[in-house]
Amino acid sequence: MAVAIVDYGMGNLHSVSKAVERLGYEALVTGDREQILAADSVILPGVGAFGDAMEHLRESGLDTVVKEAAAAGQPLLGICLGMQLLFSSSEEHGSHAGLDILPGSVVRFAPRDGYKVPHMGWNRLSFRQPESPLLEGLEEGHVYFVHSYHVEVGRESNLLAVTDYGHPVTAIVGQDNVFGMQFHPEKSGDLGVQLLGNFLKLTRERV
Repeated sequence: MAVAIVDYGMGNLHSVSKAVERLGYEALVTGDREQILAADSVILPGVGAFGDAMEHLRESGLDTVVKEAAAAGQPLLGICLGMQLLFSSSEEHGSHAGLDILPGSVVRFAPRDGYKVPHMGWNRLSFRQPESPLLEGLEEGHVYFVHSYHVEVGRESNLLAVTDYGHPVTAIVGQDNVFGMQFHPEKSGDLGVQLLGNFLKLTRERV
């Protein structure tokens, strides 16, 4: 079973692909439309600025491809910036339109005493929808975050898990076949591996 990891020039491609392979799946790092749409599932990674990432996606035509994959029912997972790109807009360094697959906006952490920006380090997940297939069989625990912006979901039903950083922060989202993790599952120890494994199980079930 092949997992397409979208290569648009901005992402932690190597660490994600290695994590996928360790879980027993074929990791296909690609920017090719046909390969992505033929894969059993799709991962959209991302490191860097929202506006730059959307520009890369649009210039390569991969914005349309990711939307096609989501519409076709392929399991789709956005990681870190990749999760933020799934939403409607971002205020990072200006105003930018996102992929608009999920309703919501990306906003900067407001200054709070005792809370540094970027939010960096291990924080505990609190499950909002433990019945989600992404969270099946898992216990709440710590995962690794690095981000200065966070998602305000437009639909509360899409919020699967939060973490606390002075206020509840969106950590995991999901709607039908589309999921996102604000943290890096491939850098988040056993819980991160289990979460990624649960996403990949959706790949197995779809085949």
